[in-house]
Amino acid sequence: MNRSADFLLVRLGTRRVGLPISQVIAVEDVGAVHPVPTSDSSCRGVTQSRGRLMPLVSLGRLIDNHSPETGGTGVVLEIDGRTICVEVDEAESIVHGELLPLPPGESLPWASGVVRRPEGLVPLIDLTAVGERLTIPEAIP
Repeated sequence: MNRSADFLLVRLGTRRVGLPISQVIAVEDVGAVHPVPTSDSSCRGVTQSRGRLMPLVSLGRLIDNHSPETGGTGVVLEIDGRTICVEVDEAESIVHGELLPLPPGESLPWASGVVRRPEGLVPLIDLTAVGERLTIPEAIP
């Protein structure tokens, strides 16, 4: 059974993925990045956003560890009660589409499904699954 999805279409290099709009708080330029000790290569540090410090995570590195560093645009998200900022190349548009199951043979453990777009299938990121992979320090709220 298919269902509809509203998502923010973002670009990571040449790849496009969707972030559930229900978990998007804001889209803004990434400010100064302050390093923090972590073993998670996707965590770039902390940045000031909306009047507070929050973790800054490279979304490209988080979903594909071999992805080149992305940056420039921050998407502030609510993931399981935590506010984080993910770094992307560009936030393109808010899109509504029919959420389809992953095609047979596709291995995208971070995707909840795909949406058909003129440029092809766009994976919709399951932010709960992605959030479980984060190992950012607990001292960062």
